[in-house]
Amino acid sequence: MRLKTFTWTATLLLSSSILLAACSEQKEQSNEPKKEQTSQQTTNTEKEQEKRDAGGYIINQKTPKKEHYVKGVLIANKVYPMPQNFAPGESKEARKAFEQLNKAAKKAGYTFDAFSTYRSYDRQKVLYDGYVKRDGKEAADTYSARPGFSEHQTGLAFDIGEVGKPGDYADDRFGETEAGKWLAENAHKYGFIMRYPKGKEKVTGYKHESWHFRYVGEKIATEIYENNSTLEEYLGAKG
Repeated sequence: MRLKTFTWTATLLLSSSILLAACSEQKEQSNEPKKEQTSQQTTNTEKEQEKRDAGGYIINQKTPKKEHYVKGVLIANKVYPMPQNFAPGESKEARKAFEQLNKAAKKAGYTFDAFSTYRSYDRQKVLYDGYVKRDGKEAADTYSARPGFSEHQTGLAFDIGEVGKPGDYADDRFGETEAGKWLAENAHKYGFIMRYPKGKEKVTGYKHESWHFRYVGEKIATEIYENNSTLEEYLGAKG
């Protein structure tokens, strides 16, 4: 009798264990699709938030309360706008670096003019609206930033040209001149990078500009120059 009771009890316990294991496995399997679904929903939400318009700007992006820094470096591009009231003026550090650059350039036989540096939000709006009126919005977005997105508002961007040759200012032919070539090869020594290099349009969001330089300091500028990269690539930021 005891043996039969023991056998019956063991059988009952074994059946219960199997049933519990099956339920547990079924519960785990039922949870898995939910996790995948949640992850997919998050990804879809992020994609919706980053959906771009024809000009490369995030649709319905709100004006930020503060400017954006990555690794301590101020960045302004089609992804990272600045507050409308952000108005630091021209960077004194960048101007000093430009003067040092010019001293070296003069020894090489060139003299440069920083013909456009700091621009306010309102000034950029006037310029951008004028370009849109002249060339259309699609074309303007390839070479001019919308107000709030311009590097010139940071006070760190310097449009540079050779003194005595204003016809080459903000023109592709500047990069083909001897002065333009010297600047491209030496600007990093004084903390400047060519902000929109040739072949990097998909990274920066803008056409190549041989005259537009951005001050980032000698260390960063040298690293970007030696790697033939861009500020976005150096910072690991979207453009």
